[in-house]
Amino acid sequence: MIKKGYIDPNEGFSQTVVVTTGNYKTLYISGQIGNGKNLEEQTIATFQNIASQLKKCNATFKDVVKMNTYIVNFNPEIDLPIFRKIRKEFLGNENYPASTLVGIEALGKKEWLIEIEAIAVTE
Repeated sequence: MIKKGYIDPNEGFSQTVVVTTGNYKTLYISGQIGNGKNLEEQTIATFQNIASQLKKCNATFKDVVKMNTYIVNFNPEIDLPIFRKIRKEFLGNENYPASTLVGIEALGKKEWLIEIEAIAVTE
């Protein structure tokens, strides 16, 4: 039997959808953004928002199996070291999830510089 739970519904979407199948839960975390005046501040806040969604589902970053990251006007030489440093602070040094990073022109609001979505699996 498959059960679904909806965490923090907003206008037209939920922050997280939890799908339970047997003893396993799969968490689909919608793209998270964070406030701040630059990419570093927004990236920290974005990871904090993901951590909050995980916590609401009794999960941690160790349960994340896939992340998709979108960075506005991505410059690999400048932005990638910032992103990697902050990701390491939240995810540690090993067993990273499958990951995609895409440079894009814009997100939903002009002040947003980064958005990250994640999938986690727990028992």
